[in-house]
Amino acid sequence: MYWLIVFTVLAALFPLMAFSASLANKKNLIDTQVQKRIAAGEKPNRLVHEQSPYLLQHAFNPVEWYPWGEEAFAKAREEDKPVFLSIGYSTCHWCHVMAHESFENPEIADILNSWFISIKVDREERPDLDQMYMAATQAMTGSGGWPMSVFLLPDGSPFYAGTYFPPNSVSNRPGFSDVLTSIHTAWTEKRADLHKSANQLVAALQTRSNNQPSAINDNIAAMAVDILEKSFDPGDGGFGQAPKFPRPVIFTFLFAYYKTTGDYTAKHMALHTLRKMAAGGMYDQLGGGFHRYSVDDKWLVPHFEKMLYDQAQLVDSYLDAYQVTREEYFSQTAKETFAYLLRDMQDDAGGFYSAEDADSDDPYKPGRHGEGAFYLWTREDIVEKLGNPAADIFIASYGVKTGGNVDQDPMLEFVGRNILYKSEPDGKITQRFKLSNSQIAASLAQSKEILLKARSARSRPHLDDKIITAWNGMMIGALSRGSRILRDPQLLTAALQAAGFIKNNLYNSTTNTLSRNYRKKQAGAAGQLSDYAFLVDGLLELYQASHDPQWLEWSTALTKRQVELFWNDKDSYFFESVADPSVKIRMKSDYDGAEPTGNSVAVRNLLRLGQLENNPKWITMAKRLVESFSGSINRYPPALPLMLNAWQNINSKPTQVVVAGGYGKADTEALLQAVDTVFDRSRMVLLADGSKNQTYLAKKLPFMETVAPINGKATAYVCYDFTCKLPVTDPKTLQLQLEGKTGC
Repeated sequence: MYWLIVFTVLAALFPLMAFSASLANKKNLIDTQVQKRIAAGEKPNRLVHEQSPYLLQHAFNPVEWYPWGEEAFAKAREEDKPVFLSIGYSTCHWCHVMAHESFENPEIADILNSWFISIKVDREERPDLDQMYMAATQAMTGSGGWPMSVFLLPDGSPFYAGTYFPPNSVSNRPGFSDVLTSIHTAWTEKRADLHKSANQLVAALQTRSNNQPSAINDNIAAMAVDILEKSFDPGDGGFGQAPKFPRPVIFTFLFAYYKTTGDYTAKHMALHTLRKMAAGGMYDQLGGGFHRYSVDDKWLVPHFEKMLYDQAQLVDSYLDAYQVTREEYFSQTAKETFAYLLRDMQDDAGGFYSAEDADSDDPYKPGRHGEGAFYLWTREDIVEKLGNPAADIFIASYGVKTGGNVDQDPMLEFVGRNILYKSEPDGKITQRFKLSNSQIAASLAQSKEILLKARSARSRPHLDDKIITAWNGMMIGALSRGSRILRDPQLLTAALQAAGFIKNNLYNSTTNTLSRNYRKKQAGAAGQLSDYAFLVDGLLELYQASHDPQWLEWSTALTKRQVELFWNDKDSYFFESVADPSVKIRMKSDYDGAEPTGNSVAVRNLLRLGQLENNPKWITMAKRLVESFSGSINRYPPALPLMLNAWQNINSKPTQVVVAGGYGKADTEALLQAVDTVFDRSRMVLLADGSKNQTYLAKKLPFMETVAPINGKATAYVCYDFTCKLPVTDPKTLQLQLEGKTGC
């Protein structure tokens, strides 16, 4: 049991608490600030040479920080000191609180500089380090969070860990200076105990990563739905109690389960939650896009950070919901989120930035910096900017109150302010104001445009402008699907730009390897499993939207390299991290959380590429991979919903739709549009247009040589495991065939 390996002396003295990651940072252009401070004569530490916005935020701390690397550990060995490792990210609230309270504190800095070698790590640049040391932190404390504060031997083995520490002890919460003093005492007087604790912990984590493959229980997907239903909130949607986090992989699973079984409960839980989220303050009602999570049950009060990986996955979920229901509400949410991403999060060169912070300068109180300030409104300001009757209509529609609309505000951050949310459906507003639906819609659209323009003049939250391969892979996939389902060529253009950016800046064609991150014209750390898997997933969607074989070729090459770099043939899974002698353990994640595991996405990729490349070895590998997670799946199936989807696909016949016709021609596009009307995330869509695309596919799939238009008309072939039904040329007939409503 992991608690046995906790260093008991320190644990008894300092019980640790996990802190949720509320978000904060000063609005600034970090590079400009750094240069100004240097010009002003301030002395930076080693982090000034790094690219990470998070590390640069600490470049003027009095702490003598090192970036992760051999230099720091060599110094620890030379001076016989333990290592203090601090892991966080640039839009993490408690990271900045601890920085201000402790790392900017000269007295605490003196302690760190005298007794420790201190290392700063951006978790978004180095997910391998974050994952390993988070597992250690959770094993020692039962919880985790950021900032992560870990104490290491000079070989990198952890012996004590926590999250946020206040500078001085308060009640039963240990102060950071006291923690440092006690660890220094233990280092000098009880070194053997620290080594024993570290060795036991590393051994336990290594054992945990090596479960043997076994059979998956029957009806495991149904079990997952039953478990989710027990935690489902029938009133406000979501699963469990507040705080409520969006977990898009759950929606993906529920929609796929509904497609396979027709189960109403699965569909309802997903749709109801998505409706409630988009109506709440969790969603940016003016600018589009989703905040990180909701503090309350009703999705009203969010932590206002916006993460790229949330946007990419949630827009995918709303596209799914639109395909399932054909309700414009879902497509409109997707369109608005795409608009936000293209407007505020895309680099001019095509890549997408990582995140926007929660905190910003208060437009109503100059000099104040607060949570959500950029997004909040007073009633008086809205009336002044809109005038009546437009203001009355908007106020009634978006829950605006004179004294503010947040009742639960323990930190007094929202006094007198309003978080915009859809408090009344448009139908009720039309009755109240005795106007038509179109008049109400026009008034609200004009009001939102006015307020969005006014908001854009405010001081924006801090932007973390590094470009991460994995998250851009998610975006490429979402944009590609959006271009097809919403029939929007602008989204395909954006996907192509992002893919080109990654290929030009984060891919080494000589070694066929990816880098993890990019900033200021410089690629960063080596790509991890998620970078390969998420990018391949996105490229497969891009291929189906563009029908350009270069994306299929690249996804195949990357998957081959992924197998070489990450596959653990002995235990049949992919390591999450690339081999690195400085990283003690190559982890195996068994939870699809805010981001899915690289292994879950890899299974889906192997299945699809196994079909397209006619490579049965990859399909067998996918089956072995899922079975290697059988312990986690059988114990708690909602832990790995994407892997459950893949398992269902492994045990069913894969579906392909081949459309034979000229690329871009009206009859071909009509058939493709019919395909994209019907929900089925496991289906592959191929184009036989007589070009190099068809030639490429025919090399792997001989039947592709023979598919062709019939009587000069574009023709669709619906195939199951490449056994095709009768060809059709009529889009409506094709749609019915895909819906299972005709035997043709």
